[in-house]
Amino acid sequence: MSGFSRDWLALREPFDQAARAASDAALASWRPAGPPQVLDLGCGTGASLRALAPRLAGVQRWCLVDHDAALLATVPEILQAWAVDRRLTVEWTCRQADLATGLADLPFPQGGLVTASALLDLVSEDWLAELVAHCRAASAAVCWALSVDGRLAFTPHDPADAQVLGLFAAHQRRDKGFGAALGGEAPDRAETMLRAAGYRTLRTASDWHIDAARSAADRAMLQALLEGIATAALEQGAADASAVQAWHARRMAGLARTRLCVGHADLLGFL
Repeated sequence: MSGFSRDWLALREPFDQAARAASDAALASWRPAGPPQVLDLGCGTGASLRALAPRLAGVQRWCLVDHDAALLATVPEILQAWAVDRRLTVEWTCRQADLATGLADLPFPQGGLVTASALLDLVSEDWLAELVAHCRAASAAVCWALSVDGRLAFTPHDPADAQVLGLFAAHQRRDKGFGAALGGEAPDRAETMLRAAGYRTLRTASDWHIDAARSAADRAMLQALLEGIATAALEQGAADASAVQAWHARRMAGLARTRLCVGHADLLGFL
């Protein structure tokens, strides 16, 4: 589930939009001195732009950054289709960069906004500290959405949930290319660092609520998450393979009556 294929991003986007509605609305109170300038880290197909641009007033200039050239290549078509019938003036450019090593080379907007979605739980403590330092040096506001916070709750309960989800949580802390990942500690660490740097912060829950009985989209999302959790758990604990496989089989058999809450947090920071 740390993969960022176009199909996965499309599958999760409606759940992301519903989850982050409160923080996106709160960002509407941000008033930069000039036209909004936004640096979007790990942009994927431009989901943060689609979520936030309607909340920001006036002409906007976005720099969309991702390491994946294939995803960046899809952005023009997707954004052009999205922009139809929307009365927005959004200028955007795409930039390919390795976020793990290239933060210092990115154009942090002076007095602007730095956004990221589903990124902070993948990065290390040191990388996050560097990001906060660059944002503070540019006097930039931040909007960091959809960081996992360690909460996962299935209904109904399965006796192996604790075992499998414990393995999954440990896997989330493995190196994702930035050093040892923060995983579910990311929201707390990010808020602490921002406050230490002089930011006023606003943190909101942005949980996914997935109910297989509600729609085909929910069922597809739940199936993808079950497969991702099981795969990660198997990678983390090979000795537990039989228990993980049995858990996955039971969960798939009961898919149609399953609900899942995946805990996330959104974090806004203002100077």
